[in-house]
Amino acid sequence: MNSTLKMFAVSALTAGIAGCGGGGSGSSDSTGTVSFGITDAPATDLSNVTVAFTEIRLKPTDGDWISFPLEGFETVNMLDLQGGVSEPLITDQEVPAGEYSQVRLIVDTENSFVKRSDTGDTEFSLAVPSGEQSGLKLQGDFIVAADTSTSFTIDFDVRKAVVDPQGNALADFMLRPALRLVNNLEVGSIAGSVDESTIIQVRCSVNDPAYDGMVYVYQGSDATIGDLGSENEPLLTAPVAFDGEVSEYNYTAAFLMEGEYTVSYTCDPDDNEAAQELTFLGTRNVTVTAESQTTVDFVAE
Repeated sequence: MNSTLKMFAVSALTAGIAGCGGGGSGSSDSTGTVSFGITDAPATDLSNVTVAFTEIRLKPTDGDWISFPLEGFETVNMLDLQGGVSEPLITDQEVPAGEYSQVRLIVDTENSFVKRSDTGDTEFSLAVPSGEQSGLKLQGDFIVAADTSTSFTIDFDVRKAVVDPQGNALADFMLRPALRLVNNLEVGSIAGSVDESTIIQVRCSVNDPAYDGMVYVYQGSDATIGDLGSENEPLLTAPVAFDGEVSEYNYTAAFLMEGEYTVSYTCDPDDNEAAQELTFLGTRNVTVTAESQTTVDFVAE
């Protein structure tokens, strides 16, 4: 599972959204079409994270909020959306061309819940502060350019976002914003395998028989690596899972902006609310190119 619940893929097909931040805007009377989707990257001890989105709002820099109702997300398990898989939020909706400064996702907390892998079908409540009023907020500029089609992805990191607030009477779990917006024309992915001997060497099964570790992805070359919640926390994490068809332990870290990254593998469980010293293996630098996949395999030394 991705160390981040890949949060959502916002695919914004616009006649269109040109990119994140910067750039010119269309004329005041021109329009584009926009589409939004959702993708996920799960947390290790959760078996279901259902966030019931009811509305998506877009804020033109020089205009009023534009809202679109959403249906059906009370049945979507975010953990099913991994490795580049996404779920559409809205598709081909016409909006004014120009600059936008915010995206908000409104949440129905009554139909949002979490299930833990060690408790079967037991549902735990999931609270979202201001989720039904102002919603989950994503700051960041993007452009809807006229007569162009572009897709965006909102990456919602569940491992960072879902926390267990001990002693909190409001809910069993809390959801805090952990979102990033990327232009799908500017992203690539990192994928590969972890050698079985490496998994045996680090004794993953001692922690959890079903846990095969995570690949942590950090922004920039030679990045200082750290655990979730630290000053040097990863941009995202990708779960390693056994693929019976090819008899390999594989992972995919998707929706990465073109650029330089540092990747490393760990088998240690990571609590996003506690400082931990994780053991990392095979740390290296990787270059991601837009619309392509970079292969990085981890083999025991």
